[in-house]
Amino acid sequence: MSDPRTPTTSATEAGMPMFLSGGGEAGALMRAHDWSRSPLGHPTGWPQALRTVVALMLDSKFPMFVAWGEQLCFLYNDAYIEILGDKHPSSLGAPFRQIWAEIWDDIGPIVERALQGEGTWWEKLPLLMNRHGYDEETWFTFSYSAVRDDSGAVGGVYCACVEATEQVLGERYRKEENERLMTLFEQAPGIIAVLRGPQHVFEITNKSYLELIGRGDLVGKTARDALPEVEGQGFFELLDQVYTSGEPFVGHGVPLKVARAPDAPLEQLYVDFVYQPIRDPYGTVVGIFVEGSDVTPRKHIEDELRAANRQKDQFLAMLAHELRNPLAPITTAAHLLKMGTLDAKGVRNASEIIARQAEHMTSLVNDLLDVSRVTRGLVTLEKEELDLNEVVAGALEQVRPLIEARRHALTMELSGEPVQVLGDRTRLVQVLSNILNNAAKYTPSGGQIALRVIPHGDRVTVTVTDNGIGIEPDVLPYIFDLFTQAERTPDRSQGGLGIGLALVKSLIMLHGGTVDARAASGRGSEFEICVPRLAANADTTAAAPAGEAQGAPRQAGLRVLVVDDNRDAAELLGSVLEVLGHTVAVEYDGRGALVRARRDRPQVMLLDIGLPDTDGYALARQMRAIPEVRGAVLVALTGYGQPEDQRQAIEAGFDHHLVKPADLGRVTDILAQVQAAKR
Repeated sequence: MSDPRTPTTSATEAGMPMFLSGGGEAGALMRAHDWSRSPLGHPTGWPQALRTVVALMLDSKFPMFVAWGEQLCFLYNDAYIEILGDKHPSSLGAPFRQIWAEIWDDIGPIVERALQGEGTWWEKLPLLMNRHGYDEETWFTFSYSAVRDDSGAVGGVYCACVEATEQVLGERYRKEENERLMTLFEQAPGIIAVLRGPQHVFEITNKSYLELIGRGDLVGKTARDALPEVEGQGFFELLDQVYTSGEPFVGHGVPLKVARAPDAPLEQLYVDFVYQPIRDPYGTVVGIFVEGSDVTPRKHIEDELRAANRQKDQFLAMLAHELRNPLAPITTAAHLLKMGTLDAKGVRNASEIIARQAEHMTSLVNDLLDVSRVTRGLVTLEKEELDLNEVVAGALEQVRPLIEARRHALTMELSGEPVQVLGDRTRLVQVLSNILNNAAKYTPSGGQIALRVIPHGDRVTVTVTDNGIGIEPDVLPYIFDLFTQAERTPDRSQGGLGIGLALVKSLIMLHGGTVDARAASGRGSEFEICVPRLAANADTTAAAPAGEAQGAPRQAGLRVLVVDDNRDAAELLGSVLEVLGHTVAVEYDGRGALVRARRDRPQVMLLDIGLPDTDGYALARQMRAIPEVRGAVLVALTGYGQPEDQRQAIEAGFDHHLVKPADLGRVTDILAQVQAAKR
């Protein structure tokens, strides 16, 4: 049998009427179809109305079908074949209800209305169709109308339709995309807005934009009406310029003042933003897209960094000045001693100048190291039970020479009873002497300083009040920040590096206390330190400082080896130790030190860490391997004073670790301990 889809028999040969002579594939199928078994019968007997509709349908490129007779036999054109899918060609002549059984609940009532003579129009009607072996969502736009027979009665239903599935899915996708974009738009961290027309009417704003300007009723308002306080700040003029010129504008860190709440004062903000013109299809500017971000926190950080940079420059200038100050008299005194023309009194005076100025330089360096260690949390307090009255007295003894030199009147009011605290004596004395020292320096000669110790409950407060130059209000909030100082004269006659009060605050915080500064009543300043107080019945006995046995008889001298590549430092230290009664040998490198150690068998060795031919750690290990000096006391003498450096020294075999310039008292204590151990 031949394929019914491609019949070759002409309508005339098959006895078919001329209205079936065209129609492409659908027409050929109708001509080849065996109509003898169909309720419609042979096409030659079809009613004229049906013939007319079929002829019209077959010649149309628009999807159409007609369902005729009691069983609504189905006839369709080529354009409708794609809609049928795999239901073609079996649908030709089949009952309408059988063909579209899966959607009959949806279209059946519409068909009934058409059979009643009522025409209907449906747009994008959703239908769940099965035309490719599976259920699929489809949408159709179509009309159903009645077809009347020769007697005028309704004989069938005619439909012209178009599938709108791709259109609906496309619209759905675009809607979802728009919703997704609007969600992203709304959640974007940056500020976004769309302004339309020459009056810049708000069309869209996102959450960040509304939060920036502190209101939510912008849409539909012009920029000038919505943000009246921005008038005169240049933003509206920029919008006009971008709209007129069509050129975008980019702003960085631009100041913006807005009232972020009703009747609120103007708040200073800083914004990065872009005004981008929006054009229609003809290239005409119709609006402006606004995008940007609030950079106020960044601007504040940048300002703080600039201020910190200025403080750093000022600090370096002060540091250079403070270090040059003691170097000048040291250099002069050293030259005088080198000339050899001074008498005994002159030598003593020059030596005292050098010692005093060297102590001042050491104090400066120690302050720097202290504040570095404290701010990095590398300081460990050696706490003990103390009477704060005694700590105050100890601090006062350190500062008394300056107070007396400037002829200040000092009033001291102690608690009248022991006030016990748990603290590090050295650090608390350092804190109090720093504040007293500032009071003495910044109070003109003949001024007044008052110190009070006030216990109250589980706390105790120490106040230091003066009638000096005071603290400027703009400096007061930052007085405990690193490198902060009040205005000073060009000669920096007051001295200091601006780190003392930062150190004070850090040390007091380590003690669980607080420190505050304020302007004193009248003129001057007042500092208040508050620390926790121990129970009244706590043991107040404090351990006596090491090295107080000054009256002990001098022991026999020790054999000491000093190793340092700095010849001046090595020889001077050797000379001092010889004056103290010790036998001293000096070497300048590791190789010479090993030879000397084997020959002299020193009991104590002070070894520099940085040597030209080795390092002190390796030298210490070598010394420990020499049987003749295995029991010697090794002291690391170095400019490196971090905890890691101390750990390395101990691991290398050192007994002690001293930071340059070495505290002579500490050196003599070590030697005294060695002497005592040999008794």
